Amino acid sequence: MFSLFLWQNKLFMKKLVLIAGTSFVLFSCGGKKESSNTLSGTIDIDGSSTVYPITEAVAEEFKKVYPDVKVAVALSGTGGGFKKFVRGETDINDASRPITHFEDSIAKANGVEYIELEVAYDGLAVVINPQNTWCNDIKVEELKKIWEPEAQGKITKWNQIRPEWPDEPLHLYGAGVESGTYDYFTEAIVGKAHSSRGDYTSSEDDNVLVQGVSSDKNALGFFGFAYYEENKDKIKLVAVDNGNGAVLPSVETVKNKTYKPLSRPLYIYINNKAAKRKEVQEFINFYLDKMNTLVSEVGYIPLSDEEIKAVKEKWQNFLQTHSNNQ
Repeated sequence: MFSLFLWQNKLFMKKLVLIAGTSFVLFSCGGKKESSNTLSGTIDIDGSSTVYPITEAVAEEFKKVYPDVKVAVALSGTGGGFKKFVRGETDINDASRPITHFEDSIAKANGVEYIELEVAYDGLAVVINPQNTWCNDIKVEELKKIWEPEAQGKITKWNQIRPEWPDEPLHLYGAGVESGTYDYFTEAIVGKAHSSRGDYTSSEDDNVLVQGVSSDKNALGFFGFAYYEENKDKIKLVAVDNGNGAVLPSVETVKNKTYKPLSRPLYIYINNKAAKRKEVQEFINFYLDKMNTLVSEVGYIPLSDEEIKAVKEKWQNFLQTHSNNQ
């Protein structure tokens, strides 16, 4: 009888161990499956204040899918961002102009390889205060007369641009010198990148410029078209005439390239070493999948389907050639 009791007790214990073991296996499998879908890490991004709204919107959506990945997006301007990027201090640089030969040479010297991906189009908006009733359009040569280095301290009133305009002070607002917007504007208008008068109110933050123009009747400024779209109730667009008639920036005129010479592509640059990390790969894949929708939402001009396809192929070819997909 006692032997029977021991046998039954052993049988019960074996069942208990079997159940516990099965539960452990199921729990472990479930846990393993969950962890395989979990991505973690940190992605450091800096650069253009123009591209910032796109990248920030992508980062916010990415966070919903991968909450354990920290995506830090800063905006020190295209030039300021490239200074860090070419030293290998950041993973991705937002840029509103292509990398320069000088920046590329520093990257090479530091062993930094990268890929450039086009993500959107933008127009530079020339803007005035809504109380300005006289300046509805402006010629490229008039913009050059205002912004060239020789104008500093000399072209200071509106009637110096056109005699029929009022004898009022001309207050200028524009992108900071570390900004790709500044580089692009000066190259397109003055004829030489990074060359302009210095006596104007500058900022790397376009919102500061919007605030300045919106509160100054005699203001004339320039910044990305998307910031005009966000603040169209506070400021007023000026049509730009490149010799073929005055044209206002819009999604259509930027896309069909009739808004000249102030239309441009926007980019992101990805460090090769960063591209070997799974979280960066997933972020860029997510970026390319979502960017056209988010680009439109934040006021920029999306790429065409053919352009999107080409950018995705460029990225995948880069990964196959340079990245260690472990």
